[in-house]
Parts: sequence; C-alpha cells; structure tokens
Amino acid sequence: MSHNEIISKIEALREWEALAEEAAAEIESLKDSIKKEMEHRGVEELTAGQYIARFTTVLSNRFDTTCFKREHAEMYKQYTKQTTSRRFSISV
Repeated sequence: MSHNEIISKIEALREWEALAEEAAAEIESLKDSIKKEMEHRGVEELTAGQYIARFTTVLSNRFDTTCFKREHAEMYKQYTKQTTSRRFSISV
C-alpha cells in the first residue's frame, strides 16, 4: 500500500468515525426520550404497535476490587496476572 493510499484510508476512517459518533449520539437521544416518556408514565414496559420497550431495574452483585486490594494486598497480587494487548490509534 502506498503512502498516499494510507493517507486516503486514514481520512476515510476519520470520516466514518465522525459519522458513527453522530449516529451514536442520535441513538442515545432517541433512547433517552423514550425512557423519559416511560418514566413520565411510571411504567417499565411500554407497548407501541409491534414494539415493546422495556426500561427495567436490574440488581447485580459486583466484586469490589478496590476494597479487596486495599484489605488483602498480598492475596490480590497472588491472583493478578499480566496480560498483553495491542492498541490501534491515529493522531494528528
């Protein structure tokens, strides 16, 4: 791949990323307006035509790693393992 082709692909990538960000913002805005309406109606499930929208409360239990690390530092080190990954980024 030539230098100019790489530049062209990076520019195309940046344009698509900008479009994706705009789309994600619009998606969140639409979701928020539906959730706001559901909260206004005081419902967790809303039927609209063929669609059923749900905005439910979910309870979950999560392990508090910060507290565990503070109170059991040696045990935390014993069960911590290092991993390797690769990160792709483009800077201007």
